[in-house]
Amino acid sequence: MAEVVRIDGGAEPPATPSLPQNIEAEAALLGALMIDNRLVEDIQLRLKPHHFFEPLHGRVYEAILRMTDKNMVANPVTLKPIFDADEAMKEIGGPAYLAQLTGSGAAVIGARDFAAQIYDLALLRALVGVGRDMVEGALDTSEEVAPLTQIERAESELYRVAEEGGSANAVKSFGEATRMALEQAEKALNSGGHLSGITTGLDGVNTKVGGMHKSDLVILAGRPGMGKTSLATNMAFSAAQRFVRDQEDGIDPAKSAGAPVAFFSLEMSADQLATRILAEQSGISAENLRMGKISQQEFRSLARAAGELSTLPLYIDDTPGLTIAALRARARRLKRQKGIGMVVVDYLQLLQGTGKNSNENRVQEISEISRGLKQLAKELDLPVLALSQLSRAVEQREDKKPQLSDLRESGSIEQDADMVWFVFRPDYYVAAKQPADDHPDFASWQEEMQRVYGTAELIVAKQRHGATGKVRLRFDAKITKFSDAGDSDYLPEMRS
Repeated sequence: MAEVVRIDGGAEPPATPSLPQNIEAEAALLGALMIDNRLVEDIQLRLKPHHFFEPLHGRVYEAILRMTDKNMVANPVTLKPIFDADEAMKEIGGPAYLAQLTGSGAAVIGARDFAAQIYDLALLRALVGVGRDMVEGALDTSEEVAPLTQIERAESELYRVAEEGGSANAVKSFGEATRMALEQAEKALNSGGHLSGITTGLDGVNTKVGGMHKSDLVILAGRPGMGKTSLATNMAFSAAQRFVRDQEDGIDPAKSAGAPVAFFSLEMSADQLATRILAEQSGISAENLRMGKISQQEFRSLARAAGELSTLPLYIDDTPGLTIAALRARARRLKRQKGIGMVVVDYLQLLQGTGKNSNENRVQEISEISRGLKQLAKELDLPVLALSQLSRAVEQREDKKPQLSDLRESGSIEQDADMVWFVFRPDYYVAAKQPADDHPDFASWQEEMQRVYGTAELIVAKQRHGATGKVRLRFDAKITKFSDAGDSDYLPEMRS
């Protein structure tokens, strides 16, 4: 940049560019609002006092909003007592300034345009603020500052500005809401009468809950060994596969029963998850895959399955120890770059809160995480499937079926969730009771084991959209795959 030279020969520092603003538009809008208070009804939905560059104008606008909210007339006469003692108003001649604002009645015609420009300029100033914070943070090389944390914070702030910019449609008329509801009903009808959201890949579950819906937080919980990760992986794969199939069939992505999926695996590595999916699709035992106990023919079928799945829109992030803020930043990025329509988190308790002393109050931290996941579902308008551990209370009971009270560490998980599912495999607990071969109870144990082997239940313990109950499933432990049980898939909840 060229250096500015003073007349006396010294160098002037480059002039700092002024922030985006239009004081004249602000003054004209205030004058129009005082002339015709009816304009407030439309403008106040989007324009807030903090959007004004001149603080005094913001206070005048706020006073107009307060008075019209009380069904009082807002004009220079009624507003005068409020600003008699205002120092900034005194500096420009006192409350007589209010009368000057109404000097041009022509401003009423362009009031909405003035409001739109004031709002847009406020967004630009917010963008400048984020940029300055980014620069100041990046120039700070102290040891306490983590670059990745700064990037996540900047992404979050930019997204907040972008979200505010798109908030004009946040208020929907009942007609618009009804149209959206009809579109969901049409989608369910076209899918065969049971699927209005994203498919789970299981007909019994789809029939019961209608799929996974936009802006929903779905909690999938269970004790270790029940197959939570396997079920979540099955569902993520089914949604991604259905999206590809619908695209090939020429179905509009907005009407697809599938979606590109972001899978945040905080426990397992990406290759471990991929092994599970390959085992499921090739029919080869996951254990044999890991141990290399496969034939050449099986390897060829494995390679063929891998080739078919290589273009699947399933994106795995296996970064350990993510904070809820970092996860939300990454999900927003994937939404922007890959167009994801579903998020899976395995599992909730491995996420970290953003507080410095979060470990001191784990319940409060889990509350922040569950609330953050629900906000993410609403922000990105997609379902979030979050896995959760259960407390050991299940193991102390004779009846091992989980209950809502078993959700570990926080009742806020139950409160924030739109649906809570429990996965339960009775053969896991029956196998643990195996007596010795020569024990008198061995025969009865063997009979019970044959009855329950390979069976599973998905218990719908909470559902905002419908009734609770359970869905019968089958589970093949060798290839970690859940499938429909077939007959009487759905059993309604029994009430005493």
